Amino acid sequence: MEAHTNPWKILNEKEIYDNPWINLKEYDVINPGGGKGIYGKVHFKNLAIGIVAINDAKEIALIGQYRFPIEQYSWEIPEGGGLHGVEPLVSAKRELQEETGLLANNWEKLLEMHLSNSVSDELGIIYLATDLEQTTANPEETEELVFKWLPFDEVFQQVMQNKITDCLTVAAILKLKLKHLGF
Repeated sequence: MEAHTNPWKILNEKEIYDNPWINLKEYDVINPGGGKGIYGKVHFKNLAIGIVAINDAKEIALIGQYRFPIEQYSWEIPEGGGLHGVEPLVSAKRELQEETGLLANNWEKLLEMHLSNSVSDELGIIYLATDLEQTTANPEETEELVFKWLPFDEVFQQVMQNKITDCLTVAAILKLKLKHLGF
């Protein structure tokens, strides 16, 4: 695909909010149509890391937890943050072990995706983990997690029925299904 030049002109920027995880800036801009306006951008200080762990029975490791921003309980693949400058696979191995106690002997990068590129720069990287062994989970103190195994077909059906809505999980399961079907 062709690369295009940036049609936006930034006149001014100001920091609105900053914490250890995100930074919010507001920009005064000239938009591609030539009009003045504002644009907000959320900068994520970590990568979003997701892991699809599949055991020999073709079951998927899922984590259940209450998600504060959406005020709902969510079932999703193990996921967390990876520091920029740290190899994403190192972060994936840490997250899988922390949340599930699983160690994987085989790793494959499944996909990369921007999670909400109209308002943020957050990049998600998802790995496939196989040839697993169980150790003890060590979740962070801010996490109250439930770990369970579900057959891949059941997870796929929950994605298709909008029962699983986490974007990393949806993208990973659909990618695996398409990859398995040979598309």
